Amino acid sequence: MRQAILGLACLVAASVAAHAQSNAPSLITPTQLEPMLADRALVLLHVGDKAEYDAEHLPGARHIEVRSLAATPQQGGLTLQLPIPAELETKLEALGISDTSRIVVYMGKDWISPLTRVVFTLDYAGLGGRTMVLDGGMQAWKAAGKAVVTDVPAAPATGTLTIKARPEAVADLAWVQSHAGKSDCVVIDARNTQFYTGESNNNGRIPRPGHVAGAVSAPFDTWVREDGSFKPRAELEAMLKAAGARTGTTVATYCHIGQQATVPYFVARMLGYDVKLFDGSYEEWSRTESAPVKTGSAPQ
Repeated sequence: MRQAILGLACLVAASVAAHAQSNAPSLITPTQLEPMLADRALVLLHVGDKAEYDAEHLPGARHIEVRSLAATPQQGGLTLQLPIPAELETKLEALGISDTSRIVVYMGKDWISPLTRVVFTLDYAGLGGRTMVLDGGMQAWKAAGKAVVTDVPAAPATGTLTIKARPEAVADLAWVQSHAGKSDCVVIDARNTQFYTGESNNNGRIPRPGHVAGAVSAPFDTWVREDGSFKPRAELEAMLKAAGARTGTTVATYCHIGQQATVPYFVARMLGYDVKLFDGSYEEWSRTESAPVKTGSAPQ
């Protein structure tokens, strides 16, 4: 019986790999994931509230928080930033991730952006092709009648990993300044509309309300259904094209601090676009007086 399960896991893994040949992260269903749970190379990560994880999670899943894979915040610095590659490598190894690991990430409830921030970080580390997202997360898993548990797996053995960082996955402020509004680039603002238009300054937290001049609005929660699963591929493609993306176009995404923007980042990356995350996002842009800000619903 165990051999049969492992055989099925190998078949599923081969199917998943076929969709990940571009070295980009991909989606996986509960039916595809279930036989993979027997694979010792699998690292299964639960993104969400710790109390919710303690109450129930997928068998073998380990809890992870976004900030555990981020740089330590500095006084007066930006809220959420990638750590340097050597530090990130150590953080990932502590999760049991090695050069031979396959990684599945899922959300505990319905907050999609922490999940995609973790996936972005793995993609930046060169692990995108071995990273899969359980579409719909815990809710989809339970709806499919799959088992959940409360027992916490033993601490993993430290992995042996050599990351191949992808600096091209990150846009800095200077890059956005020189590319926003150009014909070969589309900059997507993933914040909710009231922040894009400048109607809200987020209770005084935004020094210069509005958006990056030349950016288009496509809020992070419009890329998923109400149950937290991603919209169909054709619909996602249409959304990117409506934002201005075309073959050969570079897509750059931003939000408040670099979390919500990882939702359209993941979509664009999964669909084969050249995509970057402006990691400093509007937090950095609004602090920089030389960075042009527009208000209202039009990009320019």
